[in-house]
Amino acid sequence: MIKQVRKRRLNGVVVSDASDKTIVVNVTRRFKHPTYGKYVQRNKKYHAHDEKNECKIGDVVTIIESRPYSKLKNWELYQVKRQVI
Repeated sequence: MIKQVRKRRLNGVVVSDASDKTIVVNVTRRFKHPTYGKYVQRNKKYHAHDEKNECKIGDVVTIIESRPYSKLKNWELYQVKRQVI
């Protein structure tokens, strides 16, 4: 019996495409503060593998978990939702 593993998906905005086959994606998550009940936003940047160098700064993308490509890259580009014109 083969067990399928669901890979995590994150949506974010490309903030850097300077490196070859690498993009930096800023992911914003929104959650309710446990003590105060106020909604808080937190940002985190993820390095993702972009095989075709198709993303530009400002694109809205979806990234998924993958094998480690390097010390920082553990994500890969899954889908480009919207490209900046």
